[in-house]
Amino acid sequence: MTKVTIFHNPRCSKSRQTLALLQENNCEIEIIEYLKDVPTVATLKNIHSLLGVSVREMMRTKEDDYKQQNLADSSVSDDLLFEAMTVTPKIIERPIVLANNKAVIGRPPENVLDII
Repeated sequence: MTKVTIFHNPRCSKSRQTLALLQENNCEIEIIEYLKDVPTVATLKNIHSLLGVSVREMMRTKEDDYKQQNLADSSVSDDLLFEAMTVTPKIIERPIVLANNKAVIGRPPENVLDII
């Protein structure tokens, strides 16, 4: 049984679909509702290194909060982007799934099949 961690928002259909897919595949699942249990900067940096994407690709760039904080400005450092995600966690892309020392964003949900 594969152990996985999902950074989950139960109000998000993609997050729910991803969780269901993990359950169908008999994974041992740790669910972190990241809007309630906000990840630290260190956790986000670890996830970033496992994802292998840019920091902005971990973010919901169409969210009003992202735009209002002017985070699209290329002069904003990665450290400030990580900090912004801890202050305003709804700008974190979802769901993020970790398993077997790898991570993926569950968009589409089937992405998780690559790491379990």
